[in-house]
Parts: sequence; structure tokens; C-alpha cells
Amino acid sequence: MFIAQELRKKNIAEYLLYMWQVEDTIRAFGCSLPRIRREYIERFDYDDEQKEELADWYGNLIRMMNEEGCREYGHLQINRTTLQLLSELHLQLLQSSKFPFYNTEYYKVLPFIVELRNRGANKEEGEIETCLNLLYGVMMLRLQKKEITPNTEHAVREVSTFIGMLSDYYKKDKEEGLKFE
Repeated sequence: MFIAQELRKKNIAEYLLYMWQVEDTIRAFGCSLPRIRREYIERFDYDDEQKEELADWYGNLIRMMNEEGCREYGHLQINRTTLQLLSELHLQLLQSSKFPFYNTEYYKVLPFIVELRNRGANKEEGEIETCLNLLYGVMMLRLQKKEITPNTEHAVREVSTFIGMLSDYYKKDKEEGLKFE
């Protein structure tokens, strides 16, 4: 919760990746708040009030996952909405002539996006979701200490730069408003 609040302000893509990890953490504990309290929250160096806040937050997420039918897989509506906002901004940036550097980055990563979509099971997912799925997948591989090929590392670097740029524009749009015309 505390990390999510900070990430949401600073970097929306990192926030989404973090929230996907939180969803998977909840699933790993069987969507059980008592287990999350005992086996996860207790490991943090927080005071009792912070631990209670964190438990309430996890409890709300578990309730939403149950209500939204994403106990086993999928993402919470709040995360899908955030992804949709990012995707809409992506399209606005591409359609505007005022953001040539963004367009350049996009066309650098487009071959990776096409390749990933051709390999993936869900060919209907949007380009931004494809990019975030790559970053999340590689993050999971690293946590498992699995090997990542040089080609994948290259794709991750390029996609990270692109998504970082999109996140920066998202923040700027929220703080100042971007002018697309």
C-alpha cells in the first residue's frame, strides 16, 4: 500500500507492475487475509498501526478480487482502468505531431511488440499491455533466478525506455496537462 501510493505518484507503469505483483502475492497466499497477515505483513518493519492499514488494504483487494472474479488470474478493474488510461494516452501521443521523440521510440519497439503478440496466447491485448507483460514476465524470471537471453534483454531495454517515456508523459499530463494540437 505504501509503495503503491508512492509509485502511483512517480511512475504509473511501475505502479501497474507492482499492483500485478500484489495480485499474484494475494493469489500465492490463497486469497487468505489471515495468511497474508501472519506470513507476509508480519515480516515488514512497520508499527502496529501501519500493519493494520496494510492488512485493511490487502483485505479490500481480496474482496475486490473475489467480487470481480479474478482470484485465479486476471487483473482488478482498478488496474485495467489504469492500463486503459495509459493506452489512451499512448494513442493520443502517436496521433499528435507534437511528440516526435515518442513516435521514434514507439517505432523502435514496434517489432518487439509484433513478435511478442505473435508468440502470445492473447493476440487481442493492446500494445501497452504487451509491453507491460514483457516487463512483468522478465521481472518474474529474474525473481526465480532464471536465465534471460541477450535478445530478450535487448527487447526489455528498448521497451523499458519506451514505457518510461509514456509514464513520464502520463505524469506530466496529470500535473500540467499535455497539449496535443
